[in-house]
Amino acid sequence: MSKLNSQRIALVAMSVVVGFAVLIGALVAPEGLSAGDRNPDGSYAGTKLKGTTPAQWRLSWHEDPAHEATISWTTAANPESSTLFYDTQPRGGELAKYAQHVSATSGRYSDDEWKLWYNHAELAELKPSTTYWFVMVSDGASSREFHFVTAPDGDTDFKLLYGGDSRSDRDSRRIMNRRMRTLLEEDAEILALAHGGDYVGEGDELEDWVEWMTDHELTVTKDGRMLPVIPARGNHEASGPIYDEIWNTPGKKDGNFYASKIGSEFLLITLNTNISAGGNQADFLETTLKDNTKIRWQIANYHRPAYPAVKSPGSALEHWVPLFEKHNLDIAFESDGHTLKRTCGIRDGKPDKTGVVYIGEGGLGVKQRTPKDDRWYFKDGVTASTLHVQKIAVTKETLTVESITDEGEVYDTYTAKVRKR
Repeated sequence: MSKLNSQRIALVAMSVVVGFAVLIGALVAPEGLSAGDRNPDGSYAGTKLKGTTPAQWRLSWHEDPAHEATISWTTAANPESSTLFYDTQPRGGELAKYAQHVSATSGRYSDDEWKLWYNHAELAELKPSTTYWFVMVSDGASSREFHFVTAPDGDTDFKLLYGGDSRSDRDSRRIMNRRMRTLLEEDAEILALAHGGDYVGEGDELEDWVEWMTDHELTVTKDGRMLPVIPARGNHEASGPIYDEIWNTPGKKDGNFYASKIGSEFLLITLNTNISAGGNQADFLETTLKDNTKIRWQIANYHRPAYPAVKSPGSALEHWVPLFEKHNLDIAFESDGHTLKRTCGIRDGKPDKTGVVYIGEGGLGVKQRTPKDDRWYFKDGVTASTLHVQKIAVTKETLTVESITDEGEVYDTYTAKVRKR
């Protein structure tokens, strides 16, 4: 039976067991959801895709998260108009009270089997370090009110989450989404999730993305705070158009690589291991590092590892690692291996305390592999086969990365100190 038919059957059955779902659903679903947002067994089903009702909400940051954001949603029908209403004060969903609104761009996802539409509302001229409350509307059908916090533009402390490889195992993905929601509820300094790629198993199949976007709703806190995503493209997203339709083409048409400045002293460089690591992308990386030598913290995010815990090295080893070392990059975050890892400092192909540390390998839901912990760069490092997400704490003195398991345990902590460039 196809996933689509199963979904339809579940929706029919749902009407019979709504009372049961209401009773137990609050234990497993975010506050404010209706009975229609739960499966017959009470588990989370996501907002129903019905007509122009906004569903599968997501928020992405690209180059300038202090002043810009894209809020996106999916509709099951082609809307004549989609609008985002927003304000710096909560308005309880009363549209006339919101101080600002912006029209969204809509289009059909590139999939012949699914008739679904994306809607992207691009926000500009936002105020830094400000909470914005918003409602998504398509042809009069409204979402509930959500909110998010813009990035700072000054020299201030903040936190990010990092993780990759949320594909293939929905149960584990939902566990990790709830873990990230809990982290966000417990720590208001967390601003966004830098995703290392491989969101889904088949990036050219909208059905996989529908499941991913539905599960992503679980990252929204009980009071409606949405976690922005700073996306990177993984190998399972391939080179197809759906990734750009989900995330509103991060990096524009230049190849999905870009740099995000968060505050005045932190630079996140997002790279794309699905295309040539040399050429224009290597030129972009070198120029970005060279032009930002005075910024205190510099990190990179990309999918295929240069120093892998399971597989063979990707092309980043040849094209990017020399630039990382030349400009003293603080940390490179990598995914793809399906295991937890932190290397020692590496310079010139050998252990060096002044070198670059590589962290990550992807644990946001995919089944974990056994790491090859006998590789030389894991001496004085860490490996483990466990689901995980990294929490990055940015201060004026230190850059601290905690690797947190699905059960909330801090498995590993690494702290970098400010260094010269």
